[in-house]
Amino acid sequence: MQTVNIVISALLFVFAIFLVAAVLMQHGKTHNLSGTIAGGAETFFGKTKGRTIDKMLSKITTIVSIIFVLLVMVMYIMNYHA
Repeated sequence: MQTVNIVISALLFVFAIFLVAAVLMQHGKTHNLSGTIAGGAETFFGKTKGRTIDKMLSKITTIVSIIFVLLVMVMYIMNYHA
């Protein structure tokens, strides 16, 4: 049981780091911080590639955030019953 907790904790850490990076790489409506960080992608890949990268990042962020929430719930349930 302890090994499962360690594995889930490691997965949570990896998903948390990925979520932060994915959110910061997306273009916001105001293009403040995220536009500064990922703004070079639009000029490098062109305007349409920048939009498709944003769509891909948005989908990946949604999927990873759902997995993250599910892992947190599993971890909570496992620790509650321990």
